[in-house]
Amino acid sequence: MEFCFIAAIPLNSWPKILNFSRSAIYCSMANYLTMIRNVNFIPQSPTTRCCTSRSTGFLPVFAAMPTRALSAFYHDSTDINDPTQRMIASRRMIAKMPTLAAMAYKYSIGQPFVYPTNNLDYSSNFLRMCFAVPCEDYKSNPVLARAMDRIFILHADHEQNASTATVRLAGSSGANPFACIAAGIACLWGPAHGGANEAALNMLHEIGSVDNIPEYVNRAKDKDDPFRLMGFGHRVYKNYDPRARIMQTTCHEVLDELGLRNDPILRVAMELEKIALEDEYFVSRQLYPNIDFYSGITLSALGFPTTMFTVLFALARTVGWIAQWTEMMEDPQQRIGRPRQLYIGPEQRDYVPMANR
Repeated sequence: MEFCFIAAIPLNSWPKILNFSRSAIYCSMANYLTMIRNVNFIPQSPTTRCCTSRSTGFLPVFAAMPTRALSAFYHDSTDINDPTQRMIASRRMIAKMPTLAAMAYKYSIGQPFVYPTNNLDYSSNFLRMCFAVPCEDYKSNPVLARAMDRIFILHADHEQNASTATVRLAGSSGANPFACIAAGIACLWGPAHGGANEAALNMLHEIGSVDNIPEYVNRAKDKDDPFRLMGFGHRVYKNYDPRARIMQTTCHEVLDELGLRNDPILRVAMELEKIALEDEYFVSRQLYPNIDFYSGITLSALGFPTTMFTVLFALARTVGWIAQWTEMMEDPQQRIGRPRQLYIGPEQRDYVPMANR
């Protein structure tokens, strides 16, 4: 059986997770996947929310701090052999990641930083830190906050992908958790891993208009044409990506709430979605819209530029990384990772002096 290591959940348990994502909040999932790691026991209470959302007020320091540098600030939570310190570090990273992400965004657009407030939930607080301005009050929109929450939940973890494997490999050496998460972020930086939803949105901009869709669909069907539809199909799911069902609903809720149904690019997305779900070519090859297709549209509608997509991915995935790292650290048989390398070069070579090369 193929396993997704977050809470040791088999991939065939996705229906349970999808039902959970419709009704749960991200912080409850974060608390229980990093502390209990059992998706069957996830209460909804202010207590569990506060464990990972409450700020401690040292924001000016974090303005210039990458994740790795948090270990230099928090000396009381870097002992990986102490379960209490591991728990403290886990909570801190989950709580601080939205602040770091929001500050990075605010800095990139030249706006002042917005401090978090402890009376909002995790996702509402994050949206406020990203989009509030000092000269007017920010009103949290429950539909948009719920959409953000679902994006965080559905991106929290996804078996042994490149960044998760990187976190586990770094952690296997005994590195502190802040360094391990920083390693995962570095891996996620690569466009082949963290840039899928950005690629899907860039494709929609390339198509540009509903009138151009037939041309691009024909190009996608032509095996000799380098153009590929981004955000369709998935190497893990041979049928429909189960996460896409939730994101599809969420995407439409956000578009309706913001009145963006007539946005030209989003109209391209909706028409392309319709074609992919009905066209025999795509249906027979099971090239259905995946989570990257819908999340890219949703994040764009929420107001995030494509340059923030990977940042948001890292924010959500932090919980999964921490759950994976914690599971590994609790394994008494855990050893340092050493992937096997098979040498296939010449059996013997003579040394050639520099002057003769």
